[in-house]
Amino acid sequence: MKQTTDKDKRLGILNINSTDYKTRLSTRFLNRKPYQPSDPGTILSFIPGTIVDILVKRGQKVKKGDDLIILEAMKMQNRLKCPADGTIKKIGVKKGDKVAKGSVLIELK
Repeated sequence: MKQTTDKDKRLGILNINSTDYKTRLSTRFLNRKPYQPSDPGTILSFIPGTIVDILVKRGQKVKKGDDLIILEAMKMQNRLKCPADGTIKKIGVKKGDKVAKGSVLIELK
């Protein structure tokens, strides 16, 4: 007679490329943050760096592809472009701020 263990209790179905697999699921996998698509109205820093210049103002109308902010990282100046047409709702940084990866820089409406 086989005894059940905690590992046996974590059996689940994992779908990869439309194929279901019955496998043990780790605690880390079970506690993961579910995927959420990115919000095109929120511009995040993609790398840690320093805000060199802010090229827009609150309430300004912008079009897809317009330059919004210049972010300096690793001695390179990166121009962050607008992902969609909209209006600047909020600017969450000021010139000279040091930002971490994933920081909210600008919100569009």
